[in-house]
Amino acid sequence: MESAEIRRRWLSFFEERGHTVVPSASLIADDPTLLLVPAGMVPFKPYFLGEVKPPAPRVTSVQKCVRTPDIEEVGKTTRHGTFFQMCGNFSFGDYFKEGAIKLAWELLTSSVADGGYGLEPEKLWITVYQEDDEAEQIWRDVIGVPAERIQRLGMGPNFWSMGVPGPCGPCSEINYDRGPEFGEEGGPAVNDERYVEIWNLVFMQYERGAGEGKEDFPILGDLPSKNIDTGLGLERLAMILQGVQNMYETDTLRVVMDKATELTGVRYGADHGSDVSLRVVADHIRTSTMLIGDGVTPGNEGRGYVLRRIMRRAIRNMRLMGATGPVVKDLVDVVIDTMGLQYPELITDRKRIETVALAEEAAFLKALKGGTNILDTAVTETKAKGGTVLPGDKAFLLHDTWGFPIDLTLEMAAEQGLSVDEDGFRRLMKEQRDRAKADAKAKKTGHANLSAYREIADSSGNTEFTGYTSTEGESTVVGLLVDGVSSPAASEGDEVEVVLDRTPFYAEGGGQLADQGRIKLHSGAVIQVRDVQQPVPGVSVHKGVVQVGEVTVGASAYAVIDVRRRRAIARAHSATHLTHQALRDALGPTAAQAGSENSPGRFRFDFGSPNAVPGTVLTDVEQKINEVLARELDVHAEVMSIDEAKKQGAIAEFGEKYGERVRVVTIGDFSKELCGGTHVHNTAQLGLVKLLGESSIGSGVRRVEALVGVDAYNFLAKEHTVVAQLQELVKGRSEELPEKIAAMLGKLKDAEKEIEKFRAEKVLGAAAGLAQGAKDVRGVALVTGTVPDGTSADDLRKLVLDVRGRIPGDRPAVVAVFTTANGRPLTVIATNEAARERGLKAGDLVRTAAKTLGGGGGGKPDVAQGGGQNPDAIGDAVAAVERLVAETA
Repeated sequence: MESAEIRRRWLSFFEERGHTVVPSASLIADDPTLLLVPAGMVPFKPYFLGEVKPPAPRVTSVQKCVRTPDIEEVGKTTRHGTFFQMCGNFSFGDYFKEGAIKLAWELLTSSVADGGYGLEPEKLWITVYQEDDEAEQIWRDVIGVPAERIQRLGMGPNFWSMGVPGPCGPCSEINYDRGPEFGEEGGPAVNDERYVEIWNLVFMQYERGAGEGKEDFPILGDLPSKNIDTGLGLERLAMILQGVQNMYETDTLRVVMDKATELTGVRYGADHGSDVSLRVVADHIRTSTMLIGDGVTPGNEGRGYVLRRIMRRAIRNMRLMGATGPVVKDLVDVVIDTMGLQYPELITDRKRIETVALAEEAAFLKALKGGTNILDTAVTETKAKGGTVLPGDKAFLLHDTWGFPIDLTLEMAAEQGLSVDEDGFRRLMKEQRDRAKADAKAKKTGHANLSAYREIADSSGNTEFTGYTSTEGESTVVGLLVDGVSSPAASEGDEVEVVLDRTPFYAEGGGQLADQGRIKLHSGAVIQVRDVQQPVPGVSVHKGVVQVGEVTVGASAYAVIDVRRRRAIARAHSATHLTHQALRDALGPTAAQAGSENSPGRFRFDFGSPNAVPGTVLTDVEQKINEVLARELDVHAEVMSIDEAKKQGAIAEFGEKYGERVRVVTIGDFSKELCGGTHVHNTAQLGLVKLLGESSIGSGVRRVEALVGVDAYNFLAKEHTVVAQLQELVKGRSEELPEKIAAMLGKLKDAEKEIEKFRAEKVLGAAAGLAQGAKDVRGVALVTGTVPDGTSADDLRKLVLDVRGRIPGDRPAVVAVFTTANGRPLTVIATNEAARERGLKAGDLVRTAAKTLGGGGGGKPDVAQGGGQNPDAIGDAVAAVERLVAETA
């Protein structure tokens, strides 16, 4: 049975039994504590915690998941992998233990003809929590599993919690006996390689307190509503149903290994080392494809680093197996063709996924050659000194300059018998981050524990947003926090976080900055609002300072936003939609949104593109946007189902989480996007859009920055003033400026060449005089001198070599000439062959001179260059060179 059919049967079975089918959430976790979704229940966490009402009492899903803690073990064993699919069925206060157990048994053991998976009941073993008498009784007496195939285990394997205070409960696992060829009998308590777990049923019935580890915490009592959370590993079930030894031989991974074999000529099963590489490639390429499909792009931080790390590990393993050219496109296409049966969006986004993957491969192949040479040199140097640890600064250089993830350096160093100074590497990384002050991306969750916001939501409900139709309105203070702690009142000067029952203030989200304004209480108190955030879904928190009076919970208030700011932001947001569509029209669907920020009068828009956008294309995009403004298209928003929005062709932003009902913003016949932000009513209200340019912000991601409305006009007015001034200077019309300025620059460049030629001739003209003034030092002709300040290093070198050539070759000669450039001393020293035979090397002489000058230098034995900080020490440097010549000769 193919993986796609396993998935289809799962969803069909539970849908027929009253479960609402929920599509897999994006791998980009909607949780500030997670980079990626590591488990099937993660998207349902807000429902289990009571933060959000579930969409239905019974739901089912097949969730994409990525786990990377054991990434270095991937390939070495057949059990470790980074991407997997977790089939789950969930009950929120509906059925409980008996219902979950019956459903699981029915699906697993029903015949294939009847829609089940057709597993033999006698091969299924059950584990239950050691104190869960109820679960054992259901398995034994209701389902009919013999008592000898039911085993009780402790909290470690058979009790579940999120690791923090909250819901928890016992588990019951269903295990499949793969037969005596996989080891001794005795059930999963004895041999989990033979008796492999395929389905875990979690019975959430208790509330736990704080504690460490999986077992050391108190049970506080029963939950008011008992829930079910189950998870079946699709890949594990596929392994059993397809009759293969491990997950790498299942249909969705074996095809990738086969393609890698085709590209390298390396056969799976022939050699342990190449088998490891083939498994690494299969797992990592599939994971990379799924991550890119969900909008992750390679980078050096967060989930972008995870993607870069696994992609580069896969590419390197292909090189180890003999691949010499680009291979990623062929491998990614196989994944898309296979996984696309389950996730059709992969096929739709094939071009974008390929573009991002190919750009990363090209960047890494370019870096791999240079970085490998650096690593090999560092390894040789370390071993030559008798060391076994590669210095942290070398690992940092490989990461910072050549894009080597630290894990790749660890792996490559280990292959040559060395460990790496990880502490030194991480110290240098921290220092770099501190210098860059890379905290701009910090989440704006305020100072409060999220539980404070949840308590407000539980007692008062979600905040009603009225800002689509109103810019001010009556409201009530339902929550107040001072310094992150709930408080009944706040006084003048206090920094506060205020929650209203209804508000016209837009909370930052979807790339749109928050509204600012004032909240006026009927008592006369005034709060100046600087920011608005939603730390928990549905609760808008107004952050600001109490300017006048006292604020109390329950007080009536009147909220007023800064209308001028809102309108400027709305213009920017609508302009962003137009820019997105115009870029897609010009570059294709690969120019998908990767981020944005809409602020008053200006915006930035990030999009996928492997290369810089040509200036001509950017000009065409700008013209198209402004032509749309002139068409005076109406802008309207409509709430509809997510399926209807997709049918209408609405564009969704990668990484955003959407519910069943979504808001679609349509701009005439030009643009249609899912968006919760505020917009203008007609494109004519934008006035003007001016694109300032585009740049790279990461591998495969570009950024356009632009001005809108009055800000765009002011920019063009300044440009016009500059153009008018240039016209006056060159005495020409605006259209003649490029030609006239180019001609002037050409003349200036020619003049600079003439000046440089004259300067060089003047410097070289001193060669004869310097040569004639050679001083004899123990049989060595020593020439020292200085030339005018500002002489370039290149001219200084030419002079020194010229002087050396004027001294007879059979006479040992050292030429050392000094100058000052930009306030710093510079020297070039040369020796001839006769001098070198007497031990006089230019590099040694330069280091001596440069040290005297307060700097450093080096070079070859025949010619070397150095410099320093103290031009007043040139005389001392000359004397130092003469002393070294006398001592050596």
